[in-house]
Amino acid sequence: MKSKPSLPLSYRLGVTSRVLAAVLGGYLMASLAAICLALWMPTSRADAVITGMMSSFVFYLLAVLWCFACRSAARAWFGVMLPSALFATLAGVGFWMTRT
Repeated sequence: MKSKPSLPLSYRLGVTSRVLAAVLGGYLMASLAAICLALWMPTSRADAVITGMMSSFVFYLLAVLWCFACRSAARAWFGVMLPSALFATLAGVGFWMTRT
């Protein structure tokens, strides 16, 4: 029986890193986007929450597409974490403004 040549370890780790960036980073970005929309939309609270939760699916999809369209795993992580940091900042400011 002839064995197939296996893929290099660097390739496997790159794919694993992209999958983790897509799953975990995408979930983080989608959750923070939903929170931001719920806090910043000028509609009633119920409408803002529903709109934020529904749009989180779009943000998650975009994050997954981004992670597998990038040239490197580092760029995939950067492309997911930068918007997440922006959304976290906006959510913190929105939360602070509603509490004061």
